Amino acid sequence: MKQYFAHWNFMRILRLALGIFIIIQGIQEKEWLFIVLGGLFALMPVLNIGCCSTTASCCDKPAAETKRKNEEISYEEVR
Repeated sequence: MKQYFAHWNFMRILRLALGIFIIIQGIQEKEWLFIVLGGLFALMPVLNIGCCSTTASCCDKPAAETKRKNEEISYEEVR
């Protein structure tokens, strides 16, 4: 259990707290949509999923291609 919480940072804890807060507000207001959305927001930091997480690479920028300075570019005429 200690090892699981070792990699938690402030933003991950904040996301979990906000998800739990949304769930509590949804229960108090009897709004099922808020309960479901709060559950999703609370589940994301627990499973460490999302665009900005360290395990998801779907939002990474591709590495910049290096161009050679003296590389000759050739063009062909297409008819």
